[in-house]
Amino acid sequence: MSALCRDAHASRRKDFGLLVLRLGTGGVLFAHGAQKLFGWFGGGGLEGTEQAMKAMGFEPARQSALAAGLGEAGGGALLALGLATPAAGAAGAGAMAGAVAVHAPAGFFVMKGGYEYPAFLGFVAAGLGLSGPGRYSLDHLTRHRLDRFSTVVLAFSAAAIAVAAVVSSRKQTLTDRQEAEIIAKEEEGLSGMA
Repeated sequence: MSALCRDAHASRRKDFGLLVLRLGTGGVLFAHGAQKLFGWFGGGGLEGTEQAMKAMGFEPARQSALAAGLGEAGGGALLALGLATPAAGAAGAGAMAGAVAVHAPAGFFVMKGGYEYPAFLGFVAAGLGLSGPGRYSLDHLTRHRLDRFSTVVLAFSAAAIAVAAVVSSRKQTLTDRQEAEIIAKEEEGLSGMA
């Protein structure tokens, strides 16, 4: 086999591998987002997700539920299609970063409620967003109009800023709740002594 044939064969294998990764990761992210947005696949829909977001400390809860659902479902669908791949990867990675923040107190492993699974999905989504979709994609068909280096920089910068703001806001909300609970218990103790 000539070197040219080996290179072409290796390139096709890489493109096919990227397709499989995009379809699998994009499909899983889409399904998670569809649970949040539409209640599909046994999910709680937007109302149930809003209540869960509120309980987890994400405020405003409705907008947080919508953002998480759109990041997962929209990012997942775009990843699977290989369209606007940098933005899709950044959206998926950003949504998973929020999930990692929720699961982090339980440690790494998923069997103990840890962040292993969302971290893995986030890393794969980010990797696909950075590497590009490969030949078997809508980005390739559109001559990579939405898959340029500037899109990579913009999408991942915006996702990083959004994640930092959301996680910081959640942390403050949880701290405020803990302080309010302490004050309520102290007041309850004082009124019991009277």
